[in-house]
Amino acid sequence: MKIAAHRLVKDEKGAALVLAVILLLVGGLIVSSLLAFMGNGLFAGRIYETRTAELYAADAGVEHAIWKIQNGKVTACPGDPIDPYNMTNINGKSVEVAITLIYQDEGGFIYRVVSKATGDGTGTEVEAYIDGTIVSANYSGILDNVITSSCDYVLQGGRTVVDPPEGEEHGPQAGYQGDWPTAEILANLYWEDVKNEVPYGSSMLDVKNYVGSGIEPLYRDGTLEIVNKGTADLTVRLNGTVYVTDNTLIGMTDRNFTLDLNGHTIFVESDTGAAPEDNPCNPGNQYALKIGTKCTLTGSGCIIAVGGIEFKPKFDCSADDYILVLSIRGKTYMQPNGDFYGTLAGSAEVYIQNGQAHWVDLSGMSLNFPNLLEISRLVSIYSWQVNQQ
Repeated sequence: MKIAAHRLVKDEKGAALVLAVILLLVGGLIVSSLLAFMGNGLFAGRIYETRTAELYAADAGVEHAIWKIQNGKVTACPGDPIDPYNMTNINGKSVEVAITLIYQDEGGFIYRVVSKATGDGTGTEVEAYIDGTIVSANYSGILDNVITSSCDYVLQGGRTVVDPPEGEEHGPQAGYQGDWPTAEILANLYWEDVKNEVPYGSSMLDVKNYVGSGIEPLYRDGTLEIVNKGTADLTVRLNGTVYVTDNTLIGMTDRNFTLDLNGHTIFVESDTGAAPEDNPCNPGNQYALKIGTKCTLTGSGCIIAVGGIEFKPKFDCSADDYILVLSIRGKTYMQPNGDFYGTLAGSAEVYIQNGQAHWVDLSGMSLNFPNLLEISRLVSIYSWQVNQQ
């Protein structure tokens, strides 16, 4: 029995080697197939990654074109293609964007955008059709009356005269329902006039330094007081927009001077005295802009503030001049010295005390105030299609 058991154990020698060889053979067959599959997967992954990067880059070109269309940066006649432009290094790709205006009228438009991203000898093209609606406003109605208020107006004092009188065409109008500009719209408009100017560094501007040369476009980030510390009764003219972000005083102290508006605009961004949004007909008693008796106004132009305006200058004007005084969200309080020609406007209220205001036809006069103004473009993607080469 011992001899038989010994022989049985001796006959099992080498069995593990056979099993190992079998496993190696099977593993070799599997590994070679697996390596081939992994290689194909890596190759396909690189292609997929490249195509995805191209697709995202091409889509970025479409988005950039939509931004240009929405912000009015694209002008063309219907059917005329706009010269293509290139965008570089978008996901490591070069993108060529072509825009064509298909249709446009006063209310809307359709553009065709083709954006092609290329790199590594491949290419992905996105073709999209963009349609949109043009939202515009016409503020010229504000200028059609001697007084225009979205809420109400007050005539006080025995010497107060408005021409035309109440009830007649171009006479005072309360409850005005036409388009009324927002602070943001006019701020954006007048910012374009001064955005390239070096900010004015002082809180005081002495007009004696600008006699002869005039006041060029000016941007002041802060409060500003315009005075005359030179010879009395000198004259200085505006040669561009004056844009002030905070409360502003003109001709409140020092010596008399004449300010020739020269067709330009004084815009004060401060909302001091503005009525709250939930109670738009209840303005405060403070003022963002005060013009005092030391200032005499002449020429045509605009005097605009977001908040309240206290308006007490002297005038050297005639029916050939037109001045718009506009408080966007507050009260315009007028107590003038002399005959005013133009429009007094205030969203919350217009208040005249012992003053004379005359409306005149603006035709033929130069005034830096928007009539028909495109205020927004609402766009959407009508169709979007991908072509891969």
